[in-house]
Amino acid sequence: MIPQFRKGLQIFGAIAVILTVTVTSLTLYWVTDSWPQQSGQILLPQLSDRVEVRRDAYGIPHIYASNSHDLFLAQGYIHAQDRFWQMDFWRHLGAGRLSELFGESQLKTDQFLRTLGWARIAQQEIQTLPDEFIAPLTAYTEGVNAYLQEHHSTDLSLEYGILKVMNPSYKPEPWQPEHTLTWAKVMAWDLGTNLDEEIERGVLLQTYSPEQVNELFPPYSNQAPVILPDWKIAQEDSKLMGNQLGEITSGETEVPMAAIASGLSPSFNSISEQLSALATLTGPRGGEIGSNSWVVSGAKTSTGKPLLANDPHLGIQMPSIWYEMGLHCTSKTADCPYDVTGFSFAGMVGIIIGHSERIAWGCTNVGADTMDLYIEKINPQNPNQYEVNGKWVDMEQVTETIQIAGGKTELQTVRYTRHGPLISETYSKLKPLLVPDLTSNNPDIYAIALRWTGLEPARLFTAILQLNQAQNWQDFRKAAQDFDIAAQNLVYADIDGNIGYQMPGKLPIRTKSDGRYPLPGWTDEHEWNGYIPFEQLPFTFNPPSGYIVTANNAVVDESYPYVITKDWDYGFRAQRILELLNTQKAGFDLEFFREMQGDNYNLNAQKLVPILLHLPLGDSHLEKIRDLLKDWDFQMGEQSSAAAIFESFWTQLLTATFHDNFLADFWPNGGQRWMKVMADLVERQESFWWDNVLTPEVENRNLIFQKAFSAAVAELENRLGKNPQGWEWGDLHQATFRNQSLGQSGIAPIEAIFNRGGVAIAGGNAIVNATAWNARKSFEATWIPSMRMILDLSDLNASVAVTSPGQSGHAFHRHYADLIPLWRNLDYHPMVSSRPGVEANTIDTLILLPN
Repeated sequence: MIPQFRKGLQIFGAIAVILTVTVTSLTLYWVTDSWPQQSGQILLPQLSDRVEVRRDAYGIPHIYASNSHDLFLAQGYIHAQDRFWQMDFWRHLGAGRLSELFGESQLKTDQFLRTLGWARIAQQEIQTLPDEFIAPLTAYTEGVNAYLQEHHSTDLSLEYGILKVMNPSYKPEPWQPEHTLTWAKVMAWDLGTNLDEEIERGVLLQTYSPEQVNELFPPYSNQAPVILPDWKIAQEDSKLMGNQLGEITSGETEVPMAAIASGLSPSFNSISEQLSALATLTGPRGGEIGSNSWVVSGAKTSTGKPLLANDPHLGIQMPSIWYEMGLHCTSKTADCPYDVTGFSFAGMVGIIIGHSERIAWGCTNVGADTMDLYIEKINPQNPNQYEVNGKWVDMEQVTETIQIAGGKTELQTVRYTRHGPLISETYSKLKPLLVPDLTSNNPDIYAIALRWTGLEPARLFTAILQLNQAQNWQDFRKAAQDFDIAAQNLVYADIDGNIGYQMPGKLPIRTKSDGRYPLPGWTDEHEWNGYIPFEQLPFTFNPPSGYIVTANNAVVDESYPYVITKDWDYGFRAQRILELLNTQKAGFDLEFFREMQGDNYNLNAQKLVPILLHLPLGDSHLEKIRDLLKDWDFQMGEQSSAAAIFESFWTQLLTATFHDNFLADFWPNGGQRWMKVMADLVERQESFWWDNVLTPEVENRNLIFQKAFSAAVAELENRLGKNPQGWEWGDLHQATFRNQSLGQSGIAPIEAIFNRGGVAIAGGNAIVNATAWNARKSFEATWIPSMRMILDLSDLNASVAVTSPGQSGHAFHRHYADLIPLWRNLDYHPMVSSRPGVEANTIDTLILLPN
């Protein structure tokens, strides 16, 4: 929880507690007051023709319109019906305007967000959009505002009733096109973790050598799966490229960059604190944010047509980030070319992941390194100047006015260098810091600027609409060219039997670094040299293997001449998915894919349990409990006692090994990177890392294993009782769905209104069923498969999907949490898309009519 955010809400919450009885008595009225009309008729003068909205038993709408304008207007209207508080909260977050909602407690967060300037960039993007994309954006905006014209305060959502107690003067403003485009910036930020890792390395270098830090960020194993293991840039492309990186290796710059970073740790610490705080609002960031997807050609399926599976892993939240729906032109024409079904974001136009009547696509995060920190020399005589190639250059300055609930305003000056905003300014005053004397030009006064492709005008919005119109592989790749931020592994299948993969994105060409450490910004030596051309980005079409698997693992091997990232997911999930696909060569069906998405096999346990089983414990009680691991199949079922024992041991192993070495902010989170670190470390029994520097004895691997297992048993007996046969993983590992704003207020009555859970769940870190948890905190799930989808290209109506917790954003509505049971039990609902299929599943029909 953000300390300032919690404190601010608690201050306001004192009033709420006093008025608890009043609020409780009004809750029933407020709750039902905001529920949207889902059947009958509504007159909307903004429409040009009749629109039909059919909802199924889970509240999933399919919209039918005769023209594109009405289709997207209705999408905006329906999004606002079900999720306007979520939309309002996210637009305030994206624009750095949280103080307008929650008061001065959010000022520092707003100042950081204004420094990034997402809203300003979104306004620039609007100016460059072609008319063909302005029209859908404008129609969507009209739809949202049509709903706002007729609904106010608790008519919109229950949250506004609570907010009225804390901030009586707040009224939602009309929706603007830039609010939709800002959404993409928030998502790109949420999916980008390279900055966090760059900062962590910089902080650790204060204490440890570059070699030791590299052990904590190990290279990707040459034994781990690669998405396109045989992919090479075409020969003619290589000649054009001129092998720009041919003479550059990370080793050439690693030591000086590491040494510079080691002197900048105070600023890194302050930035890291703010990033951690922001994560409470946007969702947790880290290596466990990822996704699984795989697609199998018709040659390997029981139907002779492809199957495509996708489950994005994102921070657990209430309501879901996803909103499932269908967008259908009643007659497809050049003016109305849409017939798509899948998952949208409330606030965004179109379908993000899903299928049309001819093609299907899914996404997993590449984790591309598109962020670099630049150290800027500041003029001691003029803090608004910085050095470029030996000369002082004026910074660009932008004045921001931050409105605070209650009427106060705060002015902020954002300063930019050629690399981007000075993000170090948001937290503390610049002061002289000593930097290791590598050269005579090291800065005495410095600031840290962020260069990120997400801080440049982007075309992601146009990519989404083009994907929604695509009819074949060529259309799909054309759309992917505009998918320039938040680079994704895009998997493809079509009804003709083809499968494919494309990695899009605006990725910088680095000629003097590998992106792992901060860079000197005062010369041109470390500038980006443009972006990787689209045709040199990895892709494949109908590969000989007959399948494509992506799970945030490495896209290509080290022969690829550009840096995509040095911080890949280490491939545990990808390895397991490949193992499952290789259990049979053909005949794959939807049921087999269901079982794959629910697979709970723990490769980390497979590595560590044999070591533990062969160690003498010297305690018959401990040995008896350890015996429960002997015949374990390494599946993390929610009723498994072995799973509970192992994960408690894993937590204690990380504690015993690393907590003496790091500040609490950098204790291991237990995820895939730390699994790789430990897999390497157990091969070196006398490594420096095994020794606890806080004790007089010198520990080795075996002693740390013994201590960790003893501590794990003590913890389990304290929490779950003395009978190990009754210990269950689900008693420890649970999912609680929390509202991102008021659901994290620290005020129990308010949290009880908006949050749901916890429910016992299977799975865990770096497992296909990726219900990840943070070993720094608890076993509670922090990242989850935010939705699951399996698409059958032989009959798209046979496809299935599930999201969580439900379609509605209205607390206590029947669709607020009704999908949790399906989701936790690895079950699905039908994902019908044809008109007959939709009509057969219709529960409510709403007709939108022009005047």
